[in-house]
Amino acid sequence: MLYLNRLVKKRIGLGTWSWGNKIFWNYKSANDDDLRETYNEALKRGFDLIDTADSYGTGNLRGRSELLIGKFLVDTPFAKKNRIQIATKLAPYPWRIGDRGFNKPFLKSLERLNNKLDIVQLHWSTAKYNPWQELGLLNNLCDLKDQGFDFQIGLSNIGPQRLKKLINFLAKRDQRLKSVQIQFSLLAPDLNKQYQVKKICEENNIDFFAYSPLSFGILCIDPDKEENKEKSFIRNALFENYKKPTYELRRCLKRIANQRSVSQAQVAINWCCYQGAIPLVGMRKKSQVIDVSNVFKWNLNQNEFKLLQEISKNCLKKMPKNPFSSI
Repeated sequence: MLYLNRLVKKRIGLGTWSWGNKIFWNYKSANDDDLRETYNEALKRGFDLIDTADSYGTGNLRGRSELLIGKFLVDTPFAKKNRIQIATKLAPYPWRIGDRGFNKPFLKSLERLNNKLDIVQLHWSTAKYNPWQELGLLNNLCDLKDQGFDFQIGLSNIGPQRLKKLINFLAKRDQRLKSVQIQFSLLAPDLNKQYQVKKICEENNIDFFAYSPLSFGILCIDPDKEENKEKSFIRNALFENYKKPTYELRRCLKRIANQRSVSQAQVAINWCCYQGAIPLVGMRKKSQVIDVSNVFKWNLNQNEFKLLQEISKNCLKKMPKNPFSSI
């Protein structure tokens, strides 16, 4: 794929927030075989990144997403395992402070993931309420690397001003950022700010991960059909709230999808890829992986991209801002 006048490999990551989440995604352990199929199909079809977090999983299922990935890794052939990156996010809870606050969480994540951990990300910025906390925790990650643990450092939910400061902060420890992960989609709030983050990433050769590229599935809703009500109460309420204000955008997605003989999801994901982003797509079924993998086979053209940009800009309602995202 050509981006910024250079050839880049189109990449898509498998997002696993739903793996263990009962409240938003109706997770049931009885469906773990579906998740294993999802994982296997993703590896088979060229996905080379899996994103998780130590906080994924509700209640006593916290860490469930990491645990499942670790189980699936056991049965993964060595060559396939070597080809993928496992990225987790450690939550900067208030009690995780100082330059040792991540020691135990890191080792627990490493254990759950069967010692396959390539990128460790700070899950959100603490700049708004305790700017010194994240500095201590980033120092902690640098110390762990100095002790011989082999991983790269990433950030999530970060704004452009704080990102510049943290790049310089890590440089003083002779470390560089591997990745930055923010909400990035046709319905993402404050896209101008997100583009500033993206520009800094490009200037510093940092991977730009786009989470929630389908806006919890809203961008997949057919504008001309009634949705079934098999989702969680929260997702049903969310969908009802966004159906009307996103109608024109979804109609545009469907029009492009029909012209291309693809799904709306593929169009929305390719909007991210067109801009050099690496979308992290949450999937729970083999059929979803098969559909999304077709994104590797085609690209948006300039006119399609411009049309989506224009309609997105005029969309009446965007997704909520992450309250922890820094400036």
